[in-house]
Amino acid sequence: MDLSPALQEKYTKEQLSAREAQRLAEFIAFGPIVFQVSRLMLKFGILDLLRDSNEGMTLAELQEKTKLSEYALKILLEGSLSIGTVLVNPENDRFMLSKTGWFLLNDPATRVNVDFNHDVNYMGMFNLEEALLTGKPAGLKHFGDWPTVYEALSSLPEQVQKSWFAFDHFYSDSSFPQALEIIFKEHGVKSLYDVGGNTGKWALQCVGYDPEVQVTILDLPQQVEMMRSNIEGKPGAERISGYGINLLDENAKFPMREGVLDAIWMSQFLDCFSMDQIVGILTRARAVMSDESRIYIMETLWDRQRFEPATLCLTMTSVYFTAIANGNSKMYNTSDLQQCIVSAGLEIETIHDHLGQGHSIVVCKKK
Repeated sequence: MDLSPALQEKYTKEQLSAREAQRLAEFIAFGPIVFQVSRLMLKFGILDLLRDSNEGMTLAELQEKTKLSEYALKILLEGSLSIGTVLVNPENDRFMLSKTGWFLLNDPATRVNVDFNHDVNYMGMFNLEEALLTGKPAGLKHFGDWPTVYEALSSLPEQVQKSWFAFDHFYSDSSFPQALEIIFKEHGVKSLYDVGGNTGKWALQCVGYDPEVQVTILDLPQQVEMMRSNIEGKPGAERISGYGINLLDENAKFPMREGVLDAIWMSQFLDCFSMDQIVGILTRARAVMSDESRIYIMETLWDRQRFEPATLCLTMTSVYFTAIANGNSKMYNTSDLQQCIVSAGLEIETIHDHLGQGHSIVVCKKK
């Protein structure tokens, strides 16, 4: 396993003392409670109040501001002391925000992750064991009867949709500016298939960046309809078309384009499929490529991350794919993805690392 330097340091030797390891084990045991206490410290504005107070706040002051009962505040504050998001001055019983509490409150990625895990994942994780044993997203039944979350997206409750799309877009959007430079400046792309184009957000970025590019979004028919509604009336929308396709159907071929197809774009897409399915998708993509065409695969490969907390987020996101999304995919590492690429008759031309929130773009050509 070829790990980045940060992961080599963290994942190959023991980091904790025996006492620290014991505490972490208990932290894991109470993990669901730790999460909900911390989420409510955010929701009720307690962490905001502590951040904005120069000298900290007493229980009575917090009760006056939040209108919560003394009992409720004691439960949350005492729990947060043990969690490590708040500190207390024993001389005057004033509570203060800790460094961990500051990141929980102010780090955009953390806030997105909290909402995603509460609204999308929390209840369904009770069925993780079943999902691992069956290869089916057993936790998805909390929302209804669908084979994968992707068919369910247009029907999920509004808050669940909001948190799902916020999570999906947060991690990809930060990479878009650099990705546009790579595709349009380095390779002069004028025709592009956006595979799994979702709401059309990337397609709009493309037509806004280049006044000549033509984009075709390939996605489930219901997603294509959502996309059309989303891009209607926006600049460049006339250069975006949609093609409904179930990419899990091995017989569903990519459309042949009249003229040259420069690029096939797959952003945070292949992690939605098993390795066998990825090989099938890439093989069908290869069938519509010329020798000059390139596939651009943008993924957050967990082994290439500069900082270990990013890898923690990615390996835990793999569990979402197991229990909620589809039951058989994950956040892949480089060697897994390369195996799929080679099996599909392609080869890696180059890899661009460290885009946005830890993305890599793997550029592939026909072998």
